[in-house]
Amino acid sequence: MAVSLPPTLGLNSAPDEIQHPHIKFSEWKFKLFRVRSFEKAPEEAQKEKKDSSEGKPSLEQSPAVLDKAGGQKPVLTQAALKPHPKFLKKSHDDGKAREKAIHQANLRHLCRICGNSFKTDGHNRRYPVHGPVDGKTQILLRKKEKRATSWPDLIAKVFRIDVKADVDSIHPTEFCHNCWNIMHRKFSSAPCEVYFPKNATMEWHPHTPSCDICHKGLKRKSHQPNVQLSKKLKTVVDRMRQARQRKRRAQARISGKEVMKKITSCSKIHLSTKLLAVDFPVHFVKSISCQICEHILADPVVTSCKHVFCRICILRCLKVMGSYCPSCQYPCFPTDLESPVKSFLSILNSLMVKCPAEECNEEVSLEKYNRHVSSHKESKETFVHINKGGRPRQHLLSLTRRAQKHRLRELKMQVKAFADKEEGGDVKSVCLTLFLLVLRARNEHRQADELEAIMQGRGSGLQPAVCLAIRVNTFLSCSQYHKMYRTVKAITGRQIFQPLHALRSAEKVLLPGYHPFEWQPPLKNVSSSTDVGIIDGLSGLSSSVDDYPVDTIAKRFRYDSALVSALMDMEEDILEGMRAQDLDDYLNGPFTVVVKESCDGMGDVSEKHGSGPAVPEKAVRFSFTIMKIMIASGSQDVKVFEEAKPNSELCCKPLCLMLADESDHETLTAILSPLIAEREAMKDSELMLEMGGILRTFKFIFRGTGYDEKLVREVEGLEASGSVYICTLCDATRLEASQNLVFHSITRSHAENLERYEVWRSNPYHESVEELRDRVKGVSAKPFIETVPSIDALHCDIGNAAEFYKIFQLEIGEVYKNPDASKEERKRWQATLDKHLRKKMNLKPIMRMNGNFARKLMTKETVEAVCELIPSQERHEALRELMDLYLKMKPVWRSSCPAKECPESLCQYSFNSQRFAELLSTKFKYRYEGKITNYFHKTLAHVPEIIERDGSIGAWASEGNESGNKLFRRFRKMNARQSKCYEMEDVLKHHWLYTSKYLQKFMDAHKALKNSGFSINSQASLEDPLGSEDSLETQDSMEF
Repeated sequence: MAVSLPPTLGLNSAPDEIQHPHIKFSEWKFKLFRVRSFEKAPEEAQKEKKDSSEGKPSLEQSPAVLDKAGGQKPVLTQAALKPHPKFLKKSHDDGKAREKAIHQANLRHLCRICGNSFKTDGHNRRYPVHGPVDGKTQILLRKKEKRATSWPDLIAKVFRIDVKADVDSIHPTEFCHNCWNIMHRKFSSAPCEVYFPKNATMEWHPHTPSCDICHKGLKRKSHQPNVQLSKKLKTVVDRMRQARQRKRRAQARISGKEVMKKITSCSKIHLSTKLLAVDFPVHFVKSISCQICEHILADPVVTSCKHVFCRICILRCLKVMGSYCPSCQYPCFPTDLESPVKSFLSILNSLMVKCPAEECNEEVSLEKYNRHVSSHKESKETFVHINKGGRPRQHLLSLTRRAQKHRLRELKMQVKAFADKEEGGDVKSVCLTLFLLVLRARNEHRQADELEAIMQGRGSGLQPAVCLAIRVNTFLSCSQYHKMYRTVKAITGRQIFQPLHALRSAEKVLLPGYHPFEWQPPLKNVSSSTDVGIIDGLSGLSSSVDDYPVDTIAKRFRYDSALVSALMDMEEDILEGMRAQDLDDYLNGPFTVVVKESCDGMGDVSEKHGSGPAVPEKAVRFSFTIMKIMIASGSQDVKVFEEAKPNSELCCKPLCLMLADESDHETLTAILSPLIAEREAMKDSELMLEMGGILRTFKFIFRGTGYDEKLVREVEGLEASGSVYICTLCDATRLEASQNLVFHSITRSHAENLERYEVWRSNPYHESVEELRDRVKGVSAKPFIETVPSIDALHCDIGNAAEFYKIFQLEIGEVYKNPDASKEERKRWQATLDKHLRKKMNLKPIMRMNGNFARKLMTKETVEAVCELIPSQERHEALRELMDLYLKMKPVWRSSCPAKECPESLCQYSFNSQRFAELLSTKFKYRYEGKITNYFHKTLAHVPEIIERDGSIGAWASEGNESGNKLFRRFRKMNARQSKCYEMEDVLKHHWLYTSKYLQKFMDAHKALKNSGFSINSQASLEDPLGSEDSLETQDSMEF
């Protein structure tokens, strides 16, 4: 409600409900100032009296400082008029206080938002900045389902001004009726010819001697014109000033256009006016071109001020530059944009344009341009706009947004006419009410209650996907999440979090078995159905293995369905990568997908209640990671996606979980064999999957590199790690590897292991056991999983650290002098080393080497600490050189891309490895004479060859699968049930959701906002997906 204040009315005449709390304090400050102002020197009093007689405004004349008692002045005593130094100092301070009071009184006549004076309004209507909204505005906000109740929220919403931290001595406390009209136009669809007078918000500063606010309204003595300055000179000066002003305005206009062009950056998707076939007049070309990007209009829209722009250009400008028309600064919002009249669209579509493709001189109309350019698929200079509109015969929900608008155009016009006639143009309320009545008629009361909550302003809060991301990333069980949901709903009165049934609906989209796909040719021995979710890992086992009872629980996804779900989860990244490589969106492939496979045992995962189970409960997980995606473009493959963190648990997707021991060869074979059969079938077929509205083709390359040495020997049928044949990459024995430490090459392969197994099984040459074993080079079982010969970087570090730990003990005991030491002496060396490392390096003794201990042990500081226990200076130098060489070689097999991250270490690797081998065979001959460890052999002999073949060792390691072990335990605790069968199913499902890139984006956005001091706002994400509007209520935002 507007409040009119007569100019002669004092401050106390304003109603209490619109007075700011600081106003009463300011009023008492002014009264105190009046009392002090009477204690002035006679000269100053006479001067003020003279100034007041000349008509200058004084504080007593200001209506803001009038006293209620009628303005009677107290009688000045003789003592008060004596010029005492104390009063002279006070008079100086009182002068400053008087200036501030005048400045504050002048602020009361100005608008807080636009800075205009209230005198320009004939009715003197003004509104408090910090008060509650008036009745008319409150009715409008309720009608539009907005929940704002105070002016600061509306001002922050419309003008992007934060008035909550205002100070009454710097900022005005009221705003004008013109700004009130602008806020009404923001939330109402009624036409209102109100212009915002400034291009930017008004800036307010503290009072200074040269303050514009205090001196703008004062009357000053007019100086006599200079007689010597001729009229002609005045004219020249004025013309020069006007020319400079025009030049500055032109430069600002040009710079503004350049900024807007950079914001839109639509040169690759919109057509230039140079492609017009006819040389039209300049004014006509300007009328059919966008006033932001100056290209031919694409999907044109008209603002309320009748300016025409491309839809994507105006939306981007409104998002970045503010809610104003780029041409005339008229208030403009995304909801005000409308389509031009049909006559204008018909003229625009009939324009003839030249085809920009090379060797094509045809001229086609703008309407048929897309159809014509689609024939030039190989040309990169064409601008193709893919029309994704659906067919009229399809179901309404299966159509694209444009096709839905086309089909419902008549109904939309009828609803709009009814809303304009009966409901004041509120189309949204009419549509929501219709939808609510339909839900009630069909007895779908749960959805109806949620819709009614939205209509009443209580809102549905966060999206189901956001709630699902919160639940999965915080490891909340069903009961924990439901308790949080009910508590928040009871406290806030709003449904901020979604119920569990809404989260289950969001899960279906992200889990395998939701997206349809097809294989060409169809996969052998694999069902063609696509809606396959979590299945039993033992399905079909009884028909294949009858004589072996398998007592285990296994749950898995079908391999092809899991790959499809992972690709659809990365849809935005793939399309963004194509745009970054300047590839057309309509390319359908074939895409080549490189997949890293990992499998590892998780050890004992049993819940430790009391003494725990009698038999340790072990588990195995098989997972995969999409490493990179390429597409054939011309004669080369272009990389459109590459995993930035290939060893993170966030990109390692679980495929199969089983409660089994990794050493149980029969169980492992029975459960993983169907997965391997599906993988082998996918190698010879192509996946047909609709992505981005276009059917695309995918081929897969599988690389089994995420296995540790124990599992490689298990699945490839090799003897255990204590075998004479120490390497899984070559055929060298332990003696051969110790005699030749460096020069070996990779000779083993999956196909060769299969052939050797057949020789081992049939013994065609009738040889003895030793001769047959030497022929097959350690193959003793049938290989059933194809692995790529490589090195597991994580276990390589752990194995080498364990060997260095042993070397440190032997050096402390001086074994190079006395090799025949007793077992008790060796235990004493280990105890001495553990005690010293704990004292110097804070390394606690461990039973078994792990990754954290290995990282801290393999440092130069550890060597210096160990050297304190070794008396020989020569052995100090040998140990320091050995550790230094190892630390130079380590980045080569640990980094994801050694050619970029450590090129110097890569170039020097051969020299360093030879020097390392030389030290082992000379200085440390007492340990490595005739023997060598598995990982030392692989580190010295095979790293350069693997780097040359794959480009990296660290990127193909099994760290992602290893780091997922803790996730298994947390998810198992989160989904604890009576039945382990359902428990494993929930663990597999939630582990898959944890690795979803779609859900990770919500959590990354929340973390970024939280680190920058903001919080996630549900209303902004639901009602305004373009981000052009902020939420009305900042207090309703939630932090998790």
